[in-house]
Amino acid sequence: MAEAAIEGRLVAVELDEGSIGRSTPDVEHERAIAIHDLLEDNRFLPEGQKPGAFRLRLAIAQNRLAFEVADEAGTALVTHLLSLSPLKRIVRDYFLICDSYYDAIRTATPSRIEAIDMGRRGVHDEGSRLLIERLKGKIRVDFETARRLFTLVCALHWKAPS
Repeated sequence: MAEAAIEGRLVAVELDEGSIGRSTPDVEHERAIAIHDLLEDNRFLPEGQKPGAFRLRLAIAQNRLAFEVADEAGTALVTHLLSLSPLKRIVRDYFLICDSYYDAIRTATPSRIEAIDMGRRGVHDEGSRLLIERLKGKIRVDFETARRLFTLVCALHWKAPS
């Protein structure tokens, strides 16, 4: 049975600077693309809210992932805190494969890059499905929105090398 259409959408996304800090150009580029893509096309509706436009601020608070949702005018509506524990393994796996991918695009053969990228997409999809599951009953999103949100969740963990 197909899921009913999600009629809400995000019109602004902010990453908490205190949670993420500065990072490498590759990571900053990935964050900017994910936010741009997310705002271009998304389906996002907090449970119990009427369809409309929403603002989202993502942060790490007390070792939890905070989804701070406001209406289009910026009035706070709800904050959902999700345990990071279920996401730790998949985020770690995603980091490892992204590191391999960034190394490969500089030196590897096209077939090797393609193989690593296929693995990267598979891990990303797994993280997206987990995020949908973790948001169930809190915020409704479609798969493509979850993919972009998963990228941003990972971005909250990426730090510039020391």
